[in-house]
Amino acid sequence: MTEYAKAREVAEQARETEWARPSFGKQLFLGDFRLDLVHPAPQLSEQQKSKGERFLQTLTTFLRDSVDPAAIERSAVIPDEVIKGLRALGAFGMTIDEQYGGLGLSHLYYCRALMLVTSYSAALAALLSAHQSIGVPQPLRLFGTPEQKQRFLPRCAQGEISAFLLTEPDVGSDPARLATTAVRDGDAYVLDGVKLWTTNGVVADLLVVMARTGTRISAFVVEADSPGITVEHRNAFMGLRGIENGVTRFHKVRVPAENLIGREGQGLKIALTTLNTGRLSLPATCAGAAKWAAKIAREWGAERVQWGRPIGEHAAVGSKISFITATAYAVEAVVDLASRLADDERNDIRIEAALAKLYGSEMAWQVADELVQIRGGRGYETAESLQARGERGVPAEQVLRDLRINRIFEGSTEIMHLLIAREAVDAHLSVAGDLIDPKADLRAKGRAATRAGAFYARWLPGLVAGAGQLPTAYAEFGPLAHHLRYVERTSRKLARSTFYGMSRWQGRLEHRQGFLSRIVDIGAELFAITAVCVRAQEDAARHGQVLEIADTFCRQARLRADGLFARLWVNSDTADVRLARRILAGRYAFIEEGVLDPSSDGPWIASATPGKATAKDVHRTIP
Repeated sequence: MTEYAKAREVAEQARETEWARPSFGKQLFLGDFRLDLVHPAPQLSEQQKSKGERFLQTLTTFLRDSVDPAAIERSAVIPDEVIKGLRALGAFGMTIDEQYGGLGLSHLYYCRALMLVTSYSAALAALLSAHQSIGVPQPLRLFGTPEQKQRFLPRCAQGEISAFLLTEPDVGSDPARLATTAVRDGDAYVLDGVKLWTTNGVVADLLVVMARTGTRISAFVVEADSPGITVEHRNAFMGLRGIENGVTRFHKVRVPAENLIGREGQGLKIALTTLNTGRLSLPATCAGAAKWAAKIAREWGAERVQWGRPIGEHAAVGSKISFITATAYAVEAVVDLASRLADDERNDIRIEAALAKLYGSEMAWQVADELVQIRGGRGYETAESLQARGERGVPAEQVLRDLRINRIFEGSTEIMHLLIAREAVDAHLSVAGDLIDPKADLRAKGRAATRAGAFYARWLPGLVAGAGQLPTAYAEFGPLAHHLRYVERTSRKLARSTFYGMSRWQGRLEHRQGFLSRIVDIGAELFAITAVCVRAQEDAARHGQVLEIADTFCRQARLRADGLFARLWVNSDTADVRLARRILAGRYAFIEEGVLDPSSDGPWIASATPGKATAKDVHRTIP
């Protein structure tokens, strides 16, 4: 078996294969626009709303009175006193049930809290979200035993910081290469290996560690002060300068067997399931940054005068302000809808959460880039420099730097495209997978052909016509109804395009990553349009003018989707892949002549050989 086949098999085994609950996203990619699954959007109880609003008010006061975001950016450290203050608020236990000492907030208010924190200090939001969304609380909530929950969740709620350790120096999105091992020794496991980019790892008290147990990957809760653990380095980044992210070495670290989360071999499944809802924290932070950008764009666009008029009244700038504001509303609407679905627990939201992460991270980056452009030289200048020379210290360039990582971690954009595409074609592979599997024998292919014939005989006719062709459909949405008709029609077109792609390339479809990425991006735009229409109808009772923002966003999103459709079949994908291979082979190295490389010497990837630490331990505990 090739390395690629091994990696694919490991990833496939970790997938959730069952669809026990309905999924709006799954049906959307199948050409079935199930608006009833998201409209009306699920509502929280008055008690949940009241609890959430009280916490947001308390958190707002604390941030305004006790946090200096400029100092965090300048020193690259979150002060201990800030962390202690967050502990006192219960901010480290937002998602933890009250029975374990947490606040027990809904997903919706947890995401709103992260939006608020991000708008003030993205590094602070990263600390809180890494602790609760992927750290110890979430996997234990889903897979932990009653004893594990009782032992660890109260500690997390009280502010003992947790971290999630999966990535290794030579392992990014390919878990088949995982090298850290956990070997059973009596009543314990012995861990050896090196983990990279351990957000919160420098100050963590508790760790979730993924390690190989034999041929499978398992998950463990590990005490960060266990003998044999060394934080060898605190990493520094272009943004999020206050995060405590490091390199952690395990050398003969003994972990009690009762700290195994779930069963042996469930590690990747635990990680992926944790991220189904844990991923919502990242688009929530993107929404917070985008909403802040909308505020600055509005104020600056009205204040700055050029050629006799505020710059926002010039079309070139006004179109950017329109994009920023409409997109900020849309990203929040996507997070809002996905969070409500997560709280409702009647839908499978693995696709919706992944779409929210993909869409939020990509669109917020564009928003921040446009804000810097609108601000001109002041957008490129640091807030500290602006303030030092007597102007308002607007950290536009910092927000751009802070947001860049969101397109990489918790699943890069490229990996998210593949992950969502795999789920989007799951129904096809379930009925016709053996037809395009070169390893399947003739009998298996015959059975698959029978299943496929029955499935497509029912499915394909349903893609011909639908409610989107009726001028009165979705009339309850008033001036936004035509956008939902577009979503319904386009959902069917998207499903037909996916089918054509499978028919054309069959088993080679998984290598047509440009095609699959565009399929996913179209689905993301359709999901965003739906979320905006659902949110706007609800908001219109309080802010009637919101329909204009919603309508404008939908027009922008439709243009993007239509452009993606055009590029499904007319593109440079084949030429790009061919050229890339020849570039890698050195054919065009002459293009690099005439430059000097300022990079330092050293290997591209540092050694991750297990063994005793030789570097100083930079781990620190926050009292």
